[in-house]
Amino acid sequence: MLNKSALTLALACALTATVGVTSGCAVARDQQTAGSYVDDAALTTRVKAKFAADPVVSAMSISVETLKGTVQLAGFAKSSEERSVAEKLARETSGVVAVRNDIAVRP
Repeated sequence: MLNKSALTLALACALTATVGVTSGCAVARDQQTAGSYVDDAALTTRVKAKFAADPVVSAMSISVETLKGTVQLAGFAKSSEERSVAEKLARETSGVVAVRNDIAVRP
């Protein structure tokens, strides 16, 4: 049974998809359950929080997307160290199944 926030999220995503707005909600695209979607959103938030707290990683330059526990990192890093640290932080986040590092280094 879905909890209230998961149900609300699923309904909001379905409604948005119904009216033709592209929302990016995985639930509306039948890629995962509402509970899984909420778990992925929590993972994304935890990874972003680690980036924000880290002095090496620019949280503003690296985007984080999560699908079924796999975290995808994208954007630009100022050095290979920043790219590596971002991947390490993501991998060390509880609940992350895999990390796909698509960060480009651009000094």
